[in-house]
Amino acid sequence: MRLASAWLYVMLTLACAAAAQARSAAETMDILMWNREPVGGPFQLIDQTGKPRSEGDFRGRLMLVYFGFTHCPDVCPTDLMAIGQALEQLGPDAEAVQPVFITLDPERDTAEHLAEYVPLFHPRLLGLTGSSEAIGAAAEAYKVYFARIPIGKGANDYTVDHTSFIYLMDRDGKYLGFFPPGTSAERMVEIIRPRLAVPTR
Repeated sequence: MRLASAWLYVMLTLACAAAAQARSAAETMDILMWNREPVGGPFQLIDQTGKPRSEGDFRGRLMLVYFGFTHCPDVCPTDLMAIGQALEQLGPDAEAVQPVFITLDPERDTAEHLAEYVPLFHPRLLGLTGSSEAIGAAAEAYKVYFARIPIGKGANDYTVDHTSFIYLMDRDGKYLGFFPPGTSAERMVEIIRPRLAVPTR
């Protein structure tokens, strides 16, 4: 029942995204599930310490990439907590996995703010921010829909509507698949652990 609910959430999220994008929900799901188009790619952002970061920094490790924002009331913290729990369950093997949180709200999610936020979920969680253009380019590469939605009259009275997937990338930065919103830590570990073995050449 929980799995059915998770997929219902995925389809509803993608349906909302389709209203603002030329691509339909079915097309987006087709891309993510069957890798019909490249998912992921280069980005130039900064981490919570102010250090410039690119996708090349993480070669040789698997990546768990999540797009969200720190003022997200429920889905983002729930999924980030699951990522942290998955890393704990992996034990020493977690060193081969880099968790990355990319904000979709760079105006409020400065490096300083991310430095306070990301350790709440795991000490190795890397928070990335940057210019609106750089964030937009990263989101486009990962097929992420997001839109700023006003909820009041003040400049900071808004939320961010967005798709909520956890992307699993291989050691070369290539897309392996995604976890839908609400995926448990146990399920993530089940999928990640077989990928940790380094193939012999």
